[in-house]
Amino acid sequence: MLFLIILIGVLFIVFATAKLKLHPFLALLISSFFVGIAAGMPLLTVVESINTGFGGLMTSIGIVIVAGTIIGIILEKSGAAYRMAEVVLRVIGPKRPQLAMSIIGYIVSIPVFCDSGYIILTSLKKALAKRAGVTIASMAVALATGLYATHVLVPPTPGPIAAAGNIGAADYLGTIILIGLIVAIPATIVGYIWATKVASKIRVEADDEPALDYDEIIKSFGKMPSTFKSFLPIVLPIILIGAGSVAALVGDPEAGVNTFFRFLGSPTVALILGVFAAFLLLPELSEETLSNWIGEALKEAAPILLITGAGGAFGTVIKNTGVGDKLQEMDLGALATGALFLLIPFLIAAALKTAQGSSTAALVITSSLIAPMLPTLGIEGAVPLALVVMAIGAGSMTVSHVNDSFFWVITQYSGMKVTDAYKAQTMATLLMGLTTIIFTMALWFVLV
Repeated sequence: MLFLIILIGVLFIVFATAKLKLHPFLALLISSFFVGIAAGMPLLTVVESINTGFGGLMTSIGIVIVAGTIIGIILEKSGAAYRMAEVVLRVIGPKRPQLAMSIIGYIVSIPVFCDSGYIILTSLKKALAKRAGVTIASMAVALATGLYATHVLVPPTPGPIAAAGNIGAADYLGTIILIGLIVAIPATIVGYIWATKVASKIRVEADDEPALDYDEIIKSFGKMPSTFKSFLPIVLPIILIGAGSVAALVGDPEAGVNTFFRFLGSPTVALILGVFAAFLLLPELSEETLSNWIGEALKEAAPILLITGAGGAFGTVIKNTGVGDKLQEMDLGALATGALFLLIPFLIAAALKTAQGSSTAALVITSSLIAPMLPTLGIEGAVPLALVVMAIGAGSMTVSHVNDSFFWVITQYSGMKVTDAYKAQTMATLLMGLTTIIFTMALWFVLV
């Protein structure tokens, strides 16, 4: 009966968000109350669990999400995202334009939301397609799949951070970033191959229209920041978090140097320092940049914070129903191998993603559901939990179709018909998700 109650709660979330178009925040809260009350929890305990779950998750990752969003907005508005794209294009060369777009997407989407990243790079994509003589659709899919891979797998994007917080892995962000960067590579490669082999055969009206020259596009943006300043807000937090993770594993934990590196490597401090590094990109210190840009970032972060916090509340209620004790009484058998268990979060996230469209919501809800199972199976520590986040991320990219806002951004800014986008983008995300879960399971056998 307890498992049935939880299942009804999840189905309500899917129905409310997909059919009724209710905001995931309210859907998660309503479902949290339903599950707690229907499971027989004392009414005041239900309220306490929701408050504790919401606040507890915000304690560990709230500032991290806000800081990451601020970095992304500054990279977008200052032209740093364009500068990073231009550097990649110089390195890759004009003969492999789809590969260049895939790599650009892979890098840009680490701090920048994939929707925004696609929009700000769309003119560059079209200019490169004209210069290289390839179809716009192939460039669109190469860019979109590169953006998508790191969007669902690599912090400080909110989705992976929320999943990490829900399963108790917020202290292992350094490991999650490293493994996420690795796991995103085969996903990006699959997207690139699909772009060159399938999407390249799709033509849109814009293929026959004149477009601005690549050099004119770059000049039209005005003076862009230097390469060093452009990459610093991304690279600095990753280096600091990595150094903090190493310091936590080696050396005397009481030593002053060790404590200092763990302080700098804490995700909150590392991302705040990343924000300060992003300030170097500001064209001027004014109300527009210091207040309006930051205000826009806060507006973007707000719904993510609310959904993430509500997901934490939902997960805490589920945990407090005693479902963990019920799981211990069950013979989980082959699931204890770990690698096979990864299929469970993958399938749940894939079902949620396909049904309601939001990758972030799929990451939040799935991580809340499976969190009580992990201690029962003995899944703990940096690497195992990081691979669980990767499995959830793999499901949350499977698949992007008409209920996903990113799908419509791609179709509108590339000129592809919906049927062509299904063949080009939706199928690409299906193959990316399957590739990611297979690669993640393989890493489990090697690393765990």
